Amino acid sequence: MPTPEPPPLPNTDLAQLVAAAADLCRKPLRHAVLPGQPGEVPRIEDCCLKIEVRGPDGERLPREDLELELYRSGGQLNLTLAWATEPERPMLWHGLHPVWMAGETGQRCARPLDGAPLEALARRLRALLA
Repeated sequence: MPTPEPPPLPNTDLAQLVAAAADLCRKPLRHAVLPGQPGEVPRIEDCCLKIEVRGPDGERLPREDLELELYRSGGQLNLTLAWATEPERPMLWHGLHPVWMAGETGQRCARPLDGAPLEALARRLRALLA
């Protein structure tokens, strides 16, 4: 008998959880989380979210915005974090361990200099949502 699909989480709960984790891991930046598609009710098992960023003074920093994809594979929660406005920058896949990939080719690459906070965010989200 197939396992029933879990109910969707209220958008605000998941959004608040992701924003709080991003605020903690990417200090002093501040984060707001929006559904990837208008009207989408995100499920942890399969959703895309946009993380919008502001500086400590409240100024919008679109270059720091992220796209977060959450999905399950083989019973494990996996996620990807990519720069929303710069798809050529490396993106992070995080399952059992972090893997950085070149944005344009998908080939494995070294962690970028500003990648440590994203790895911390990915670990925190996996721990909170798993």
